[in-house]
Amino acid sequence: MNAALPLEEAQARLLAMAEPLAVETLAVADALGRYLADPLTARRTQPPADLSAMDGYALRLDDGGGPWKVVGESAAGHPFTGHVNAGEAVRISTGAHVPAGTDAILLQENARRDEETLELNGEGHPTAHHIRRAGFDFVTGDTLAPAGKLLDPVMVALAIAAGNTALSVRRRTRVTIIDSGDELATAPANCGPHQIPASNGPMLQAMLAALPCDVQRLGPVPDRLDALVDALECAADADLIVTSGGASVGDHDLVRPALEQWEADIAFWRVAMKPGKPLMVARRGQTLVLGLPGNPVSSYVTACLFLLPLVRKLAGATAPLPTFREAPAGALLKPGGPRLEFVRGRWDGRTITPLPEQDSSALLSLSRANCLILRPAQAPAASIGTLVSFYQLENGSIA
Repeated sequence: MNAALPLEEAQARLLAMAEPLAVETLAVADALGRYLADPLTARRTQPPADLSAMDGYALRLDDGGGPWKVVGESAAGHPFTGHVNAGEAVRISTGAHVPAGTDAILLQENARRDEETLELNGEGHPTAHHIRRAGFDFVTGDTLAPAGKLLDPVMVALAIAAGNTALSVRRRTRVTIIDSGDELATAPANCGPHQIPASNGPMLQAMLAALPCDVQRLGPVPDRLDALVDALECAADADLIVTSGGASVGDHDLVRPALEQWEADIAFWRVAMKPGKPLMVARRGQTLVLGLPGNPVSSYVTACLFLLPLVRKLAGATAPLPTFREAPAGALLKPGGPRLEFVRGRWDGRTITPLPEQDSSALLSLSRANCLILRPAQAPAASIGTLVSFYQLENGSIA
């Protein structure tokens, strides 16, 4: 039996098997949630001219303390087209072009105006600090983001502001989730005493909801070899098949023999981590298979560390893995066991505390956690105040 792989090696081997999917071109607004296939480039300069950052009056610093004659107005979208001479001023609004001949803004709260005569009111003086210089944000030809960057709402706004109408992105990943197990019931309110609700499939689908993928679910599939092979064949067109349950070594754990009968190549099986040791990775043709454990916490943790990064890699992300943080322990942490362990915990913004229940089937404990604490194999006990590493959980998965 092959030895369990260290977490980092297992993640690296899995991601090395995945190539970003084909490129397609989408309107910028439709590309939300995708990853850039090419760098984002500015096709225009922003701002295109010197603009006022405040409401007030545009004038010349050389004029000193005034007074000035108001000779016109510059409004956003309606610039003053003339040239401002010595002793003159132009009423200006936020976002409006700074008129030719001016180099300062007098805030309206610092001004006193009588008809066309403008004076200082003693509260402040003209300044150039309120002028947004042309191109201070970006200029035509600038690279604004690298390939592999996620197009979040701010990135969508940036792409449009930079003059882009369409972007090259990776296509959506086709994912099929297969729940397996004779004990699984589809109707949560109608479970026999020998059954449990099939919650892993919906959980995994929900975890993938924020990523650019199309998900279908099959099952629950009974613990029969032929049924599992049939389910795999039904999912053969997927980019990624995710199984939940049946990946261990019991008499009814049939995912591995089903994959072998389906003529998939097993890349590796078992990771030296708790929970989540019986994780399996395989491939048939262009289809990747990720076999997750059936215990719900194990399925969740392995999905955070393997499934989500894999889908990000297929979607074109250049940094698909989560990153850990550090915080002082707020309570005693027990010594580590023989495997790397992920302990459910609570982070209050200052310290981090483990939750009392750590059983791999305990969903209530998982629902109360907002972080996973990393406890290295054979780690000594950590006293209060010791820095410990953790992954923050956000919206149901690792942030």
